[in-house]
Amino acid sequence: MNFNPKKKASNIILLISAFIIVSLILWNTNSFFKKFKEEERLKMEIWATAQLELIQSSVDQELGNLTLKVMGNNTSTPMILVNEEGTIKTHNIAPENAADSIYIQKKIRQFASENEPIHIIQEGELLETLYYGNSEVLNKLKYYPLALLLIICLFGAVIFFFFRINKASEQNKLWAGMAKETAHQIGTPLTSLLGWNELLKSENINQDITKEIEKDIIRLQTITERFSKIGSIPELREYDIVSETEKAYQYLKRRSSKLVHFSFSSDIDKLPVLLNPPLYNWSIENLVKNGIDAMKGKGNIAIQIEKKGQNVHILVSDTGRGIPKSDFQSIFNPGVTSKKRGWGLGLSLVKRIVEEYHKGKIKVLSSSKEGTIMQISLKANTQSDG
Repeated sequence: MNFNPKKKASNIILLISAFIIVSLILWNTNSFFKKFKEEERLKMEIWATAQLELIQSSVDQELGNLTLKVMGNNTSTPMILVNEEGTIKTHNIAPENAADSIYIQKKIRQFASENEPIHIIQEGELLETLYYGNSEVLNKLKYYPLALLLIICLFGAVIFFFFRINKASEQNKLWAGMAKETAHQIGTPLTSLLGWNELLKSENINQDITKEIEKDIIRLQTITERFSKIGSIPELREYDIVSETEKAYQYLKRRSSKLVHFSFSSDIDKLPVLLNPPLYNWSIENLVKNGIDAMKGKGNIAIQIEKKGQNVHILVSDTGRGIPKSDFQSIFNPGVTSKKRGWGLGLSLVKRIVEEYHKGKIKVLSSSKEGTIMQISLKANTQSDG
């Protein structure tokens, strides 16, 4: 597995460039908003000047076209005029709302917080106060930076998860490569051991010794096959789930401490399931070993097989210290372990073997101070029936 530092650097540069571009857009939008608001203020001051001219004019005096045009053209900015006597006039506010005094008082407070009121003064005397709100365009523009911030956050989240998934993928490839290389390295001395064992058989050595050596060689071959399959899609064939589970059970029982009491039961005699035996047995082995560790090498291990509908459940229970409910999901994550000397890969491998390779499910069925029950669920191969 080769890591490409140039590719990593280009991804970081791309992320920083995208962030800078979006930040510039945000800054430019904010500047535009402020400028637009200043222009709106200027427009309202001109309107207030036209209003003052209207106040100063007599009844029979004809107003200029400019004043009328200034006052008539503003149809978007909501305004409230309050004179010195408290009389209120509204512009660009719906008639039904203009008639509601509570609504108008609320709007006066809102407008005063949004924009500084404009005082219409004649010869030092305050005639009217103009309260005005933001126009519809300005209101929409006001929320645009918030939308951009949301986009930045979403964009950052997408990039973060992309890098995280990419890193996890690279790590998976690295582990798979290491596993395959380990299998390859074991293969050479294993072949030599086979030859040496055959030589020992011909030397009138106690056959019990050579048989035990042969069993360990077969075990090493199984381990090599397991590691060679990591990272690749294993071949699944139809096997009897009861027979394969019992094989794993018998092997573990023979090689475990006498302080661990094993039991095996099944409510069915035979059931075909699509399996890869070396990987499936590895899953059972990991669950049993975890159970023995949880019991500190002393207690009861039970393996039970149940058929429910189209599924078969393999239950592995122990009498260990139990797992906190909050850790039911996290224990399947790589690196999570309660052991002082552990890599935290056992249960993550089991999950991958069961769910990715065999399309099944694994979960903590129950756990307490009295022990834990792990459940593997696989689909029965009903196509073989009939």
